[in-house]
Amino acid sequence: MKKVAAFFDIDGTIYREGLITEVFKKMVTHEIVSGSRWTDEVKPAYMAWDRRMGDYDNYLQKMVEIFKETTKGISAVHIEHIAQKVIEQKGERVYQFTRKEIERHRKQGHLLIAISGSPEPLVKEMAEKYKFDDFRGTQYLKGENGIYTGEVVPMWDSVSKEKAILTLQKKYDLDLQACYSYGDTNGDFTMFKNTGHPCAINPTRELLQRIQGDKELCERMRVVVERKDVIYNIDINSLHLE
Repeated sequence: MKKVAAFFDIDGTIYREGLITEVFKKMVTHEIVSGSRWTDEVKPAYMAWDRRMGDYDNYLQKMVEIFKETTKGISAVHIEHIAQKVIEQKGERVYQFTRKEIERHRKQGHLLIAISGSPEPLVKEMAEKYKFDDFRGTQYLKGENGIYTGEVVPMWDSVSKEKAILTLQKKYDLDLQACYSYGDTNGDFTMFKNTGHPCAINPTRELLQRIQGDKELCERMRVVVERKDVIYNIDINSLHLE
C-alpha cells in the first residue's frame, strides 16, 4: 500500500517570517556580515515589503545573494552553529494552524516532509525540532575541507520543489493524490499541483492569482489566513483580488 505524506514549506508557512532573516541578523552579530550590508542593501528591500510597497521575493533574493557571497570561503561549522542557535531561540514562532496540522498528520501516521528555500542547516534544525521524517533545503555546497565554495543548489523555486517531490515520491512510494501540501508563495505552486490536498497559508497575491488561473487546482484548493488568534478559511472561487 502506497504511503501518504504532508509536505510543508517553512518560511511564512510554519515559521511566521523567514528563517534566513534570523540567520542574517546573527551573521551581523558574529561579524560575518558587516552591519552596513543590512542597513544599505537588505533593510530598504525589507522596509518596502513590510510597507506592502515591495516584493518579498526581492527582499529574500537580496539576502540570499549576500549569504552566498559572505559564506564563500568560511567553514560550514560556523553557519551550522548559528542555525542551531536560531532554532533554539526562535523555533517556537510558528503559526498555530500549521502546528495543529503537523500534529494531525503525525497522529494519522502520515510522513512529515519539509521542503524549504532556506539554507539546508536551518531546515535540518527545524525538521528535527518538529520531528519531521525528511527534509529538503537550499544547498550551499562545501568542499572536502568543509569550506563553502559559493555554489548554490536552490530549493526556493517551483521547478526545484517539483523535482524534490517527485524524488521523494519514489523514495517513499507515495500516492501523491492522497498527499497534502502547505505553502505561501509562488515557489510552492508545483507542490500544490502535484498533491491531492493543497493548502495555501497566508498566500501572496502572486500565488493567489496563479491558483485562480488554474481551474482544476481551484476545485481542490484550501486557503487559510491566520491573523492574531483567529483562523479564516477563504473560498478561493469567491475571492476578488484588486
